[in-house]
Amino acid sequence: MITLKLFASLAETHGWRERERTWVAGTRVIDLWCAETGQSGLPARVLCARNMDYCPPETPVFPGDEIAFFPPVTGGSHAR
Repeated sequence: MITLKLFASLAETHGWRERERTWVAGTRVIDLWCAETGQSGLPARVLCARNMDYCPPETPVFPGDEIAFFPPVTGGSHAR
């Protein structure tokens, strides 16, 4: 099994925060995103992580992995 997690606005947009899926040999992080969201690619600036380490979307996935997707993060301005 693989655990998938969406955070913040991604979870709100797609209507779920966590799912478990059966692992299939040859699966990559981007494949999971496309299969679970119905989108043909990863939106700009969305970050991916495999087992709590940021990774590129082409990263292979293995049984027991936790895959997470994070929306773009913006920072506030600092008064000077």
